[in-house]
Amino acid sequence: MRSSGRNSRGSGSGGKNYRGAGNRRDEKQQRAGRPRPEERRYDVGGGPQQGPQAGAKGGPKGGARGGGPKAGGPKAGGGRGRKPVPARPREYEAQIEERNRARHDKPRVKLPKTFGEPEGERLQKVLARAGMGSRRACEELIDQARVEVNGKIVTEQGMRVDPEKDEIKVDGLTVATQSYLFFALNKPAGVVSTMEDPDGRQCLGDYVTNRETRLFHVGRLDTETEGIILLTNHGELAHRLTHPRYGVTKTYLAAIQGPLPRDLGKRLKNGIQLEDGYARADHFRVVQNTGKNYLVEVSLHEGRKHIVRRMLAEAGFPVDKLVRTAFGPIALGDQKSGWLRRLTNTEVGMLMREVDL
Repeated sequence: MRSSGRNSRGSGSGGKNYRGAGNRRDEKQQRAGRPRPEERRYDVGGGPQQGPQAGAKGGPKGGARGGGPKAGGPKAGGGRGRKPVPARPREYEAQIEERNRARHDKPRVKLPKTFGEPEGERLQKVLARAGMGSRRACEELIDQARVEVNGKIVTEQGMRVDPEKDEIKVDGLTVATQSYLFFALNKPAGVVSTMEDPDGRQCLGDYVTNRETRLFHVGRLDTETEGIILLTNHGELAHRLTHPRYGVTKTYLAAIQGPLPRDLGKRLKNGIQLEDGYARADHFRVVQNTGKNYLVEVSLHEGRKHIVRRMLAEAGFPVDKLVRTAFGPIALGDQKSGWLRRLTNTEVGMLMREVDL
């Protein structure tokens, strides 16, 4: 029977070994009934299959799938078949997996506090972040005994504090390290852009009714210039709003005398040569014209001293009156002169987004 099976298989292909296929098939026949190594853990049935039909129809896939007498039982396999490989229960595999995970997922060892980082932050770092100046300037405040923590004057450098729990004051005023305040003031003409003035002149601090928390101004306005100026205790935001890197745009309305040449806006945008370098406007337009009186709008992102007055004066048009109408996305609107208002959460978010905070 075995020889007839080979003849029939050979006659089907013309009696030729096509590219040595016959020799390879004989070898596959011998390995057909053996279970694969990765499949021995499952119930693969009896031993290797015997006979030409088992080799032709039940290749490696048939040997792996077979589980009954047809696959490798006594009727099909003969006396030389191997003993069935016992199946490994899946519950046992799950126990091994859980044991391995428990071995590698060890709890973290908690080091003593002496080996970890000290608790809290350095006092001068907290003061600098709150806008009290650079770290060196804050160290000088500590040396001058102007800083107190929880009611006690600090005289030594390197003290660590918790900004959320400790009460920090400078010159008797609380430093807001976590709670930030944001105000917009319509500064009248003649007011000095400082929070305190040693000469007794009217300053920005006179318009801040909430003196429990120290506030500082964002940038400056000329004494005779009116308009919006921001007050806050958020040091990083104030620093970025005035830094040239972020290029926050300021918009002004200037009253000048005409007539104006048509190319004045082009000249301002191309740049006006000043004693400290070129100054360029981002935008220019004529808002109102009554006879020789002109009201023009100038926008620029520079913050040099008297920049708008100097540009227009160099172009041949001295400024009679100047009002800043917008600081970045915050507009003056109909806010009355000398009035202070708290910025909304939306406006604060717009400021933050303007400087990538």
